[in-house]
Amino acid sequence: SPSREAGASLLFEAPLRVLSAASLDEVEPLLDDVDIEVNHGRHAVGFVAYEAAPAFEPAFAAHRLDVLPLAWFGIFEAPLPHRDDAEATVPAALWRGRTSEQQYARAVESIRASIGRGDVYQVNYTVRLDVGIAGNAGGLYRRLLAAQGPGYGARIHTGRFELLSASPELFFERRGDHIVTKPMKGTARRGRWLEEDDQRAEALAASEKERAENVMIVDLLRNDLGRVARTGSVAVPRLFDVERRPTVLQMTSTIEATLQGGVSTWDIFAALFPCGSVTGAPKIAASRAIASLEDGSRGVYCGAIGHVAPGGQSTFSVAIRTVTHDHHTGRT
Repeated sequence: SPSREAGASLLFEAPLRVLSAASLDEVEPLLDDVDIEVNHGRHAVGFVAYEAAPAFEPAFAAHRLDVLPLAWFGIFEAPLPHRDDAEATVPAALWRGRTSEQQYARAVESIRASIGRGDVYQVNYTVRLDVGIAGNAGGLYRRLLAAQGPGYGARIHTGRFELLSASPELFFERRGDHIVTKPMKGTARRGRWLEEDDQRAEALAASEKERAENVMIVDLLRNDLGRVARTGSVAVPRLFDVERRPTVLQMTSTIEATLQGGVSTWDIFAALFPCGSVTGAPKIAASRAIASLEDGSRGVYCGAIGHVAPGGQSTFSVAIRTVTHDHHTGRT
């Protein structure tokens, strides 16, 4: 049930049908089916995994997914009244990194060398954590939301897999022919008291490095949006905003545009996916660096989770701060 930044949570249960893509050539017809269902007044809730990117752009490099679908959506008649369940919280989890400190250091040096050669300008290198979950994952989901604050939280149960996302980052929001994307790039720790917090926020806003990283992704997304936008409509109404989250300060920028006529959900994903904030720039070159340096697939993490509603409305998050729980193995 994805929850919007400034709106009530939505609850969906008992899908009328489930759409799932196991191969790259199944992603486009799946998203076309999503639009067909929504045009008939239904709702679609689901995800597109990071490794689906070559379906939209064959030059994009990504690992293969084994058992997790490349895309998955449940089709529903309408949202239900939201309710708070009484699931017990889970104990503090012991997270274990898949990547050693030495591997991490070598990867960072490799990226710096690539930047020095001019191969890339920025690479979003990530590492994954593993944990065993004892009991119901719902308690962990609520803990994640409490730690992250308002955002684009979502909990999706596909059967074998359960997704727990506390993402604060908007991938895109569509309202008719208007589309907004809001990438996050630039992070600093919150201050311990108000004066220190204000100082750190000012330092983040003024940071040459963070502003450079942020504006690279803004330029990338302006270009991506230009592929589906009416000529001259792409604008950046807000640049280098600093948002205060419970534990961190985040730099965000807002890009918006007016869509061309007849733009489908597939068209938007083909233009924007994956979000530049989780690849780097240029996007294709950054994806190749990521595929060579990261030790496995990202899955839903760094993909997109969202809700498509009747009337040309859709909201998708960038699936950061996201847990994928495999009920067959008990692992994330």
